[in-house]
Amino acid sequence: MDLYAENILDHYRHPRHKSVLKNPTVTHKEENVSCGDTVELSLSMKDAKILEIGWSGEGCAISQAAMSMLSEELIGKTTDEALSIATDHIHELLGVPVGPRRTKCALLCLHTLKNTLRAAKNEPVQSWTETVGEQ
Repeated sequence: MDLYAENILDHYRHPRHKSVLKNPTVTHKEENVSCGDTVELSLSMKDAKILEIGWSGEGCAISQAAMSMLSEELIGKTTDEALSIATDHIHELLGVPVGPRRTKCALLCLHTLKNTLRAAKNEPVQSWTETVGEQ
């Protein structure tokens, strides 16, 4: 299976929800220090529910497409539902096997999401190991 499947290329070329929110509830940025990919996530929330999402970032097709794919699922979710998203789900969204060298690229969106939600609750952000596990 091609590493850059058509769905990944579509989300990379035409990212969903890649925009700046005017009045977000919370904004948080993470970087994959092993390659330099970045994602900054902004959420507008009310009563622990995600109402609107915007994000920006730079990096490889996998990291940016994964954030685009995840963003499509977040609107309307509660913070608890969003925090319960597991690494397996991100791999399912991508639809292609991701090797060990690209795992952090694929999971940057999940790491950023979980730390954004922690920041919204004024909780300390966590390391990669704490948010998505050793990959």
